[in-house]
Amino acid sequence: MSESVIADFVGQFNSELSTRSDPAKGRVVLSQKRLVLAASEDDKLTIPLSSIFDVAIGQVPPDLGDFFDSTVTVAFEKNGRRLVAAIEAGDEKIEKFGTLLFKAIVNGTETTVKERARVGGRVTDDAQQTARLFLTPGTVEFRRQDGTFAIDLETVSDFSRTTREVSGAKRPVLEVRHMQDGTAVTTMATLASPRKMSILGRYLRREYSELMEEIQNVDLTQDKKEVLVAMYSTGDMEGMPLANILGKDSAAVSMLLQDLDADNLVQDGPDGPTLTPKGKIVASRHLEDVNA
Repeated sequence: MSESVIADFVGQFNSELSTRSDPAKGRVVLSQKRLVLAASEDDKLTIPLSSIFDVAIGQVPPDLGDFFDSTVTVAFEKNGRRLVAAIEAGDEKIEKFGTLLFKAIVNGTETTVKERARVGGRVTDDAQQTARLFLTPGTVEFRRQDGTFAIDLETVSDFSRTTREVSGAKRPVLEVRHMQDGTAVTTMATLASPRKMSILGRYLRREYSELMEEIQNVDLTQDKKEVLVAMYSTGDMEGMPLANILGKDSAAVSMLLQDLDADNLVQDGPDGPTLTPKGKIVASRHLEDVNA
C-alpha cells in the first residue's frame, strides 16, 4: 500500500464472501484508504473505506456464527451487494481498532456547520460555515479557516438527525445539544455524504450510550438532586450561599457537595463549587423531579 498504515495486528475474521464456516486467523491492516483482512497471501479481502456504510462494535450477524466475542463488524458494498465482515481480537485492541476505523472514515470530511444555531431556546442568526470534521479523544472538532471549535462529548445532553434546507437543497442535518461555556447550545452540522453522516451518528450513539450508562449508575438522593438543580438553575453558585438557596444547614450542604465531588458531578472552582459537564447533564435531567 502506498498510503500510511493506521493499524496492523493479528486477529480472527470472517465475511459473507468467505467460503469457510469458521473464522480465519491472519493480519488485519487498516490504512487511510482501505481495510485488508489477510489470512494468507492468496486469501485476502480488501475493503475500500469508501465502500463502508456502517461500523458496529460488539455486534455480530447470526450468519457469521457464534465464534466471535470482542468484535468490530463492518458493513460494506461490493459489486452491487451489501455484505458484512466481522473482526475479532482482545477487548482493548478491538476497542482501539474500532475507534481508529471510525476516524479513518470520517476525519477530514467537509462539513457545513452552524456552531450556535440555538442558544437555550433562542434561534440565532449565525451564519453557516464550512469546516473539516475530525474525531479526537472525547471530542468532535470542526476546523474552519478562522479557527477550530470542539464539542466535548461529556457535555452532550442529546442529539438527533433531521432534514433541513442547506445551500438550497434538502439535506440530513445532525443536531447536537450540549453545554458551551456554561450555556446550553445547539450545534447543527451537515455532511455532504449521507453514508458518512450515518457512520458519524453510529459513533456518537456509541459514545453517548456509554456516558448515559455512567449517569444511570449514579445513585442520587433527593437532597443531592436538589443541590445539583439549584447550582444548575443559578449558573452554579456565583458567590451566593447555596445553603440559603436550599434552606438547609451549611454543614449538611458541605457533606452533600463532598459526595457529589466523589461522583464527579461537582468540582472546586475559584469562586466555590461548580458543576462538572457530567453534573450539568445530570442536573438538567432532574429539573422536573425537583420542581414537581
